[in-house]
Amino acid sequence: MEAISIADAREATLALLNRRASEATICPSEVARALAPMAWRDMMPMVHAAVDELVHAGLARLSWKGRAVPSRTGPYRIRRGDGIRLPA
Repeated sequence: MEAISIADAREATLALLNRRASEATICPSEVARALAPMAWRDMMPMVHAAVDELVHAGLARLSWKGRAVPSRTGPYRIRRGDGIRLPA
């Protein structure tokens, strides 16, 4: 089995976001489950690192209970950042 990288986690995050409505959010565990359904908990540190990179690049934003949060602390949801443009 090929090792899963942070780049894979970034790609999976963006793919899941692109399948949702523009203001919809995803849970980080959804990304982890997409990467490794049977070992998703092991993927969480990698997903968190990928999300941090996406937020820094402006490709993702974080929220909790409908409120924007500036960084990943505690539980959070992921939504598209201003840098994501969907295909026409």
